[in-house]
Amino acid sequence: MSTSDGVRFDRLCVAVGLPAPVAEYRFALTLGRQWRFDWCWPAQRLALEIDGGGYVRGRHHRHDGFIEDCNKLNTALCLGWRVLRITPEHVKDGSAFTFVKRALSEAGNGGL
Repeated sequence: MSTSDGVRFDRLCVAVGLPAPVAEYRFALTLGRQWRFDWCWPAQRLALEIDGGGYVRGRHHRHDGFIEDCNKLNTALCLGWRVLRITPEHVKDGSAFTFVKRALSEAGNGGL
């Protein structure tokens, strides 16, 4: 999965000193689901979803897509995952990496 300028998000993470995430990580398989996180740090149970299409009423902004996203993210939470939701703008302005860095550092100290 690449950003709008064609650079993969995992490579951007490494470039800013973060561990490389896993792309398209499947979860909830034991529940019979085939859901995938866009990006994931499995050992820390941290996932990241990049929600695009806000200006064109993309999948995440239509009723059925929104309901399915709620089901997916609520199930992830119940299974012990933390999920960051960001937009392509968060990647462009760098704040996505700040969120990830903070979430990864808090995973090591019990979320304090």
